[in-house]
Amino acid sequence: MNAFEIIGGQKLKGEITPQGAKNEALQIISAVLLTEEKITISNIPDIKDVNKLIELLGDLGVTVERLSKDTYTFEAKNINLDFFQSDIFKSKGGSLRGSIMIVGPLLARFGKAAIPKPGGDKIGRRRLDTHFLGFEKLGAKFVYDSKKEFFNVDATALKGAYILMDEASVTGTANIVMTAVMAKGITTIYNAACEPYLQQLCKMLNRMGAKITGVGSNLLTIEGVTKLGGTEHRMLPDMIEIGSFIGLAAMTESEITIKDVCYAELGIIPEVFRKLGIKFELKGDDIFIPSQKHYVIESFIDGSMLTIADSPWPGFTPDLLSIVLVVATQAKGSVLIHQKMFESRLFFVDKLIDMGAQIILCDPHRATVNGINKQYKLRGISMTSPDIRAGVSLLIAALSAEGKSTIFNIEQIERGYQDIDTRLRALGAQIKRIDASAPSH
Repeated sequence: MNAFEIIGGQKLKGEITPQGAKNEALQIISAVLLTEEKITISNIPDIKDVNKLIELLGDLGVTVERLSKDTYTFEAKNINLDFFQSDIFKSKGGSLRGSIMIVGPLLARFGKAAIPKPGGDKIGRRRLDTHFLGFEKLGAKFVYDSKKEFFNVDATALKGAYILMDEASVTGTANIVMTAVMAKGITTIYNAACEPYLQQLCKMLNRMGAKITGVGSNLLTIEGVTKLGGTEHRMLPDMIEIGSFIGLAAMTESEITIKDVCYAELGIIPEVFRKLGIKFELKGDDIFIPSQKHYVIESFIDGSMLTIADSPWPGFTPDLLSIVLVVATQAKGSVLIHQKMFESRLFFVDKLIDMGAQIILCDPHRATVNGINKQYKLRGISMTSPDIRAGVSLLIAALSAEGKSTIFNIEQIERGYQDIDTRLRALGAQIKRIDASAPSH
């Protein structure tokens, strides 16, 4: 098993370029199934979740060609629909959360698909319901085969419908949009997600010949078409990486330039880091963060303690709450972190407390952070990464800490962050990959 060994306390310096957006990639790459024509996609992140999806498309019969490290062409001319009933699909599709995203395009183009029964808590039942309910409203019928543990889906007569989504799910909206673009008639999706990544998908589909209006709002109108064509698409930089690097610079008192951030697409993210007292400036489309000894958390106008909570776009993304929490541990002042959208995302704070942070976990959704204003450094410890975002938060904590830290289960981090150790070493970080056994605790 691989682990990261980190000697913390180094000031970093230099430029770093964010990878392509993971959450956009899973939607955009699935959309290649909507046409038999060639699609070229660039700025694809070289990470496990994305590579698994590309491999799955290859198994389905898509011709995949890698032109460079981040650019691929896809041609979905000869799709093997029998592959859906195979044990290979059950095993690969069941292990990859993003595999649900191929269902919408297949229903739209071929009128049928099969889905292995989703297993494990990683997916979460409630979020998949949004996808299934949307498919059903468009006319898809599900038949569960209990022996094979597959849902067989018949969508030979997809018709446009009015869909009021029970939650503004990004993946749910994307999947329903990809199903509706070739359904007969008009589809209206209300309470649709409107994240930049979803906007990117809609713009790409429109270039392919779809008729989607309302892009960027929570009310999408889609007029079904009979056929879609090829296109070229470049993905946005990953906003979660950009936020992570802003936090890293503040925690380690580093001078870092984050290149080519597509600042206009970052929404409220820069403002939230400003509320933590982090100074930075925009130079062209780069974010420059100067070295800062101290940063002070703002309070509300009436003097009460700042609360940072997640909410659907254009609110603050839940994927950056763990980064904000770790950055606040070294600030001057206090902040309440309120994780509304997901359970258990705050349970990694025990590791930060072991490192010397002052955090009160109020309940599974809320934590109060009392910043120590860098009066002392966090101390290095051995720890295990519980998920992608918490893993990177612990990595940032370790880079700022005194002494040696070891982070196990780094496969979780590498699901979402490309060549993270190599890129951090280029900034001067002392981080190396080691072969290690996981701790017994």
